[in-house]
Amino acid sequence: MKTYPEYSRVTDGKKHAKLILILAVVACIRPLMSMLGLLQQIGQPAGSIIFTVAISVVWIAAAVLARVKQPVRTLMYTGIVYGVLVILISAVLSPILTGELQGPVTNPFAIVSVLITNAIWGMATGGIALAWMRAIKR
Repeated sequence: MKTYPEYSRVTDGKKHAKLILILAVVACIRPLMSMLGLLQQIGQPAGSIIFTVAISVVWIAAAVLARVKQPVRTLMYTGIVYGVLVILISAVLSPILTGELQGPVTNPFAIVSVLITNAIWGMATGGIALAWMRAIKR
């Protein structure tokens, strides 16, 4: 029977699409809390750091528990989807909360920066997940 490796890559991607979206949505708690002023009540920069670390732990654990074949790629996509969601949330909520459009949508370079930064965050967490998965196999 002939196999089609490119087809298996597509189905792997679709298999993890739900995981990518769920993890990206979960990560949106941090910017929402920031926009609502809740992180300032916790104290900055500690609030942002605590939530970023917690989200990273969730992403890593989810990739390991789901036994994702390519955790670096999957979590990179998670970071990109998260970046897109954050840009959209900012575009929708900033005019409501502040009366004017603010955030990355006002600067094309900021959009690129948000996407690249979050892709790197995803790759870093994916690398940790990969290392964890390899350590478990031993």
